Amino acid sequence: MKKQTIIITGASSGIGKETARYFLERGDNVVINSTTPQKLEAVFHELGAGSNLAMVSGNVYDKSVGEELVTTAIEKFGGVDILINNAGVYETRPFLEVDEAYLDKYLNTNLKGTYFTTQAVLPQMIRQKDGAIINIGTPLVYHGLSAAPSTAPVSSKGAIHALTIQLATEFGKNNIRINTIAPGIIRTPMHGDNADKAAGLHLINRVGEVNEVAQMIYAVAKNKLITGAIINVDGGMGAGHHLN
Repeated sequence: MKKQTIIITGASSGIGKETARYFLERGDNVVINSTTPQKLEAVFHELGAGSNLAMVSGNVYDKSVGEELVTTAIEKFGGVDILINNAGVYETRPFLEVDEAYLDKYLNTNLKGTYFTTQAVLPQMIRQKDGAIINIGTPLVYHGLSAAPSTAPVSSKGAIHALTIQLATEFGKNNIRINTIAPGIIRTPMHGDNADKAAGLHLINRVGEVNEVAQMIYAVAKNKLITGAIINVDGGMGAGHHLN
């Protein structure tokens, strides 16, 4: 399989960092992104700081950051084959306590970040007549939890699910594939030390590990027949729960 160039947003921890490692270990070029320059540089060195790795800091809801990611990928590696829109935020807050600033936080990072980074990458993929984009969603779009009121982040992720289908429809003719991976409860810094307490939300009665999500991202990115799909990697959470 030929070496490809992958852009990964939100790559300073959790799923993003592990996905970068997964592609690097299999010989691909990777451009990583995070809003915090110090954290990004630390991960750059943790991942080996090799000739097949580059980094661009900045918040992806700023259109110029997506443009810089593409420029860096082209200048250093000659193109962009895969974009993984991983940057995202999630918290719980009751609906009636959500104000405009709180809602904007999720619409900016989750939706606008995905939207504008994709917009920056697509012209290069169209020129190449090939490419794959993977967005990160959530099974909570279709499967709510009353104990975890999260209308703001879930609304933004629902928009990403819809965006995925629309983009797959619009750019299929250009041989560009767009899909969403929807993780369940994954052991990441976002969940702190409490991830295992939510094991019963998964049918398999354990939380997921970051490498399990990275495996699916890699598989979907490399498969040229999958597009317009929302794929749960959630231990069965979307189907039911393991609760007494």
